[in-house]
Amino acid sequence: MKKLSFVLIIFLLIGSILRSEEGMWMPLLLKKYKIEDMQRAGFKLTAEDVYSVNQACLKDAIVIFGGGCTAELISGEGLLITNHHCGYGNIQRHSTVEHDYLTDGFWAMTRGEELPNPGLSVTFLIRIEDVTESSLAGVTSTMNSSDREKAIQENIKKIQTDAVRGTAYTAKVTPFFSGNQYFLFVYEAYQDVRLVGAPPSAIGKFGGETDNWIWPRHTGDFSLFRIYAGPDNRPATYSPSNVPYKPKKFFPISLRGVEKGDFTMVFGYPGRTTEYIPSFVIENQVNFTIPASINLRTKRLDMITAAMETNPKIRIQYSAKKSGIANSWKKNQGVLLGLKKVAAIDRKKEFEKWFQEWVGTDAERQAEYGTLLGQYKDIVTNQAPFELAITYAREAGEAAEIIGFAGRFSSLVDLAAKGNAEEVKKLADRLRPGVESYFKDYDAPTDQKLLAVLMQAYANGITPDFQPDLLKQILIDFKGDFEKYAKSVFDKSILDSEQDVNLMLTKFNSKSAKKLSNDPAFLVFKSLQKLQNELVNPGLAKGQDLLPELQRKYMKAQMEMQPEKLFYPDANSTLRITYGKVDDFMPADGIQYKYITTLDGIMEKDNPEIYDYRVPEKLKQLYLSKDYGQYVSDHTIPVCFIASNHTSGGNSGSPVINADGQLIGINFDRNWEGTMSDIMYDPDLCRNISLDIRYALFIIDKFAGAKHLINEMELVR
Repeated sequence: MKKLSFVLIIFLLIGSILRSEEGMWMPLLLKKYKIEDMQRAGFKLTAEDVYSVNQACLKDAIVIFGGGCTAELISGEGLLITNHHCGYGNIQRHSTVEHDYLTDGFWAMTRGEELPNPGLSVTFLIRIEDVTESSLAGVTSTMNSSDREKAIQENIKKIQTDAVRGTAYTAKVTPFFSGNQYFLFVYEAYQDVRLVGAPPSAIGKFGGETDNWIWPRHTGDFSLFRIYAGPDNRPATYSPSNVPYKPKKFFPISLRGVEKGDFTMVFGYPGRTTEYIPSFVIENQVNFTIPASINLRTKRLDMITAAMETNPKIRIQYSAKKSGIANSWKKNQGVLLGLKKVAAIDRKKEFEKWFQEWVGTDAERQAEYGTLLGQYKDIVTNQAPFELAITYAREAGEAAEIIGFAGRFSSLVDLAAKGNAEEVKKLADRLRPGVESYFKDYDAPTDQKLLAVLMQAYANGITPDFQPDLLKQILIDFKGDFEKYAKSVFDKSILDSEQDVNLMLTKFNSKSAKKLSNDPAFLVFKSLQKLQNELVNPGLAKGQDLLPELQRKYMKAQMEMQPEKLFYPDANSTLRITYGKVDDFMPADGIQYKYITTLDGIMEKDNPEIYDYRVPEKLKQLYLSKDYGQYVSDHTIPVCFIASNHTSGGNSGSPVINADGQLIGINFDRNWEGTMSDIMYDPDLCRNISLDIRYALFIIDKFAGAKHLINEMELVR
């Protein structure tokens, strides 16, 4: 009877945690595991339509955009659409006070006006292959974790080399289920990607950081780029003679829009989730590292925001930086809120209790897994203060830009000490191009204020045992006056001057190295490095090498314990499918938000006194004249909608696809309460937020007057 009750409890627990909306599924395995369920939910395509190596399919219309977003092809001329915030850094780099594309927007009216973006690439997936058997060849259960990992890495290196021999492709073998399974991904990258169009920030970032991670949302979060290729349609470095890429597949665009209950699929590259970690890992994040990060980023944002309000140049310089800092700052607050709301830690602990019961019912399981969670918890608990020390070192010690910039020259100083003048010159020459781009977006007075505030927060926020030696000395020498200390650094350092840094690199020698090694900003960096090497790394090393193996065994055990459950792998920046439905959202008792927002809501939020809510005059005119064209729906323009798709960072820019495989939206966010879905998904609380594609088309056509771009697309009614 006890065993039956246990099985029933586990079944009910699984049912409460896993519903059809949850999961990030591998396209390779759709046919085997998920396509029938998707079709029951309304999807009209086949698994082969989604992923195939034998025919053009939806995966051929999707790319990794840069290093951390997704984008999709929307024309046969290589036209890409992604989020405004994904293209933001490139838009900013093209912006000046004279040509402020962030504020005014940018639209190329001819191909010749499209702007190149050095360093930006997009990457297509060619194929996926299960290589678990070959990755684990020669691996035995008696190996220690170090030998096991060494054998796997040697196998992976051979698999990757063999997979791309004779091609221009790249290959990567990625572990799944914490190293219980391995898949090979073969990619092709295109390096010539040009900016085509971006709305002004008053549209692309409407609501700014105030509305970030919040529903209802009215943000026109999109930008347009184009892939260029050589005459053979193959990847080529930038050249004026390159031609628009001819894709195997691009998305037709639906003008029908969405209704509550409609099937939706998000197809993209989610970054990282940790759905299967134990409770005590979450507790450390909730109690220590996340609150510390929020506090330190609040201080940075306050200083940067104040500086941006004083000077248009600083506003442009720090726009992308501010967005990057604020994004995780606000997300982390939502994570804490969501985890508490769903009682995530308690639910994990309850699961672990049942897990131990399951282990205890079998002698072999007891031998293999009996001490697993106890050993795991001991290591994680011991590492907590060292993880907090890392948070302070990164979010306070290195967060003043001059300190991080000093770290760029650490290898140069070390190399100069070895006396090889030729190698020193080569490295100095390689460093010089980055100096100009760094100072283009740098304001020394702002950074000086940041240094003072952050070093004081460092001194007050963590025990002296985990502070760098130099910080302790600063407290003595400057008697806690961090403004005086920061002024001293900037008075004496050469690293706040582009001219001085370039002069140093032009004739870098042992004398330069000695001077740089005594630079006050460089001394802070070296003190942080010493803390890392002498205290933090050794502290983390105690049991660190065991953690991946413990998580692998815990994952393996969970799958053995629940053989009837279809597990999805954690996100790891590989291509995934999630599916759900358009749905309303009820964040609290008595509150219900509708699934869609419209242009009416933008006008309701209009406030010229608040930067985040200044609606462009032309958009107001279009609203007043009701000049909506073919994009109108119910006498207005739809702007955003929400659905129950399980998404994560990296899904920014992902296509949102209807049951017919047509583009209906661009994923760009999650609701604030649902940001904890990286750790625990809840179908009632978690929603992905998407730009309605009709709003993007309306802005391109009616607001920008870029009808030629609309003419490239395949619109479906």
